[in-house]
Amino acid sequence: MKNLRFAVLGTGFWSTYQIAGWRELDSVELVAVYNRTRTRAGQVAEQFGVPHVYDDADELLRNHAGELDFVDIITDVDTHALFTEKAAAAGLNVICQKPMGPNLETAQRMVDTCRQAGVQFFVHENFRWQSSIRKLKAVIDSGVIGEVFKAQISFCSGFAVFDNQPFLAELEQFILTDIGSHILDVCRFLFGEVNTLYCQTTRVNLRIKGEDVAIVAMTMQNGIICQAEMSYASILEKEAFPQTLALVEGSLGSVRLTHDFVLNITTRSGTDTQTASPVMYPWLDRAYAVVHASIVDCNRNILSALQGQGAAETTGGDNLETVRLVYAAYESARTNSVITVSSFGR
Repeated sequence: MKNLRFAVLGTGFWSTYQIAGWRELDSVELVAVYNRTRTRAGQVAEQFGVPHVYDDADELLRNHAGELDFVDIITDVDTHALFTEKAAAAGLNVICQKPMGPNLETAQRMVDTCRQAGVQFFVHENFRWQSSIRKLKAVIDSGVIGEVFKAQISFCSGFAVFDNQPFLAELEQFILTDIGSHILDVCRFLFGEVNTLYCQTTRVNLRIKGEDVAIVAMTMQNGIICQAEMSYASILEKEAFPQTLALVEGSLGSVRLTHDFVLNITTRSGTDTQTASPVMYPWLDRAYAVVHASIVDCNRNILSALQGQGAAETTGGDNLETVRLVYAAYESARTNSVITVSSFGR
């Protein structure tokens, strides 16, 4: 199978891990990088042996659109729509980091733009590709705990996330757009679509602009009651970052995903303990190991779709439903009311 050729737009903190993740896969070749600061783009190009460097995205597309199969957008959320529209106009398939857009309306426009241009659109939503989340899904689907009726999905930490991503402190809407985009997508992956939700938020760290704690209570369309909790203000007995923890209860038992990627599967016969540790690639930051390792599997799934080898899980259309949950949660917190998701923002 021929190599698919691509360009990266944006060479900030996350790009080096995203590019390293692509390099774990066959049949894909990075030919150009863009960053608004050319020096930074040059550093990343040198690190990964990329032949072409730009500080003008339009120039990159003029020079290379004919030889590219897709672009990978790794810029701040406020420019996602702009670069998606430029790439789609050039006839290129698009991969975009989460959150897809700065609001639901923009995200919908991005999906519509790519559909109208006849190009494929994917969102790099990697949390559902974490080894422990995939294992949790397999346990649920196996039927060993019976019919699921209740679940709690948790991402609570005191990790100094603002140290290496200081722009997060300036966001007016923080934890629901940043971590909520991941955690609410995990809830959809595990339990299906949401019927109604109710959300409450607060801000503990007064040095940031947005909320750093949120709890979202959801009733899924299949009747499962699911609570998603997220915090960057939690000082706990054992720091979990960057792990997602979970407790899922069913008619025949329960499964708890706890620290260090341990799953405890409990039925009336006792508890079976399994682990689902991430692949420790040499390039990953061990503090982010489970997140960085999941980049490879997410990329692999998208690459297969680009090669015509099946459907990807995290298409723009699918991720739009996660974006809908994020902004339905904000509306719920603002109005202190239960939101019916099926009618929100449509």
